[in-house]
Amino acid sequence: MLAVVQTTGERGQHSAGLRERKKIATRQALSVAAMRLAVERGLDNVLVEDIAEAAGVSARTFNNYFASKYEAICALGFDRAMRIGTALGERPSGEPLWEAICQAVMSEYGMANTAHDQEWMAGVRMVTSTPALRGEYLKVQAMTQYSLAEAIAVRMGGGRDTGMFPRILAAAVTAAVQAAMERWLWADPPTALAPMIKRGLDQLADGMRRTLPGCSLPLPADSG
Repeated sequence: MLAVVQTTGERGQHSAGLRERKKIATRQALSVAAMRLAVERGLDNVLVEDIAEAAGVSARTFNNYFASKYEAICALGFDRAMRIGTALGERPSGEPLWEAICQAVMSEYGMANTAHDQEWMAGVRMVTSTPALRGEYLKVQAMTQYSLAEAIAVRMGGGRDTGMFPRILAAAVTAAVQAAMERWLWADPPTALAPMIKRGLDQLADGMRRTLPGCSLPLPADSG
């Protein structure tokens, strides 16, 4: 039998990895609890203490992660955006860019194949339309674009020669996802989210294929 010897450095790395995973799990639990309680009770009827209790932590712990219940709710979208950027960076290097983007996006939405009931969707609409959340959602949308654009730029080689295209493409993908989510949010009867996201990406690609062949805009000397 071979003995497995763990060095001090390895133990430290394992411990640090475990702590980081616990932090991520706590942040996720708080975000999910915030959204669930807001949908069930109405956002105005949810306190930080309620969210912390539902997640099994103290209000002080909540404050270590989020400045408000609004930030906790919007963190679901923020964290998803970061994971999509990471997933894109991990796609096979020889994979076509558009396919890699679609796979990265669907790695986050692909499991959402079940429609919620009417009552739940009505609660989600009420929460997401709250004026107090709009500023936080705009931050999430911006971070989604930046994260995706950075990953796109890396896949394209990184340098200045990529020009503005990574940001432009990231904005288009973000808009497609946002449009799909709005359709999902207001669908009657309720529908699953994953097929709607896939449809949005497909329609973006199809629309660009239909539009670009006939496009002949004059370009300046330096289009970067």
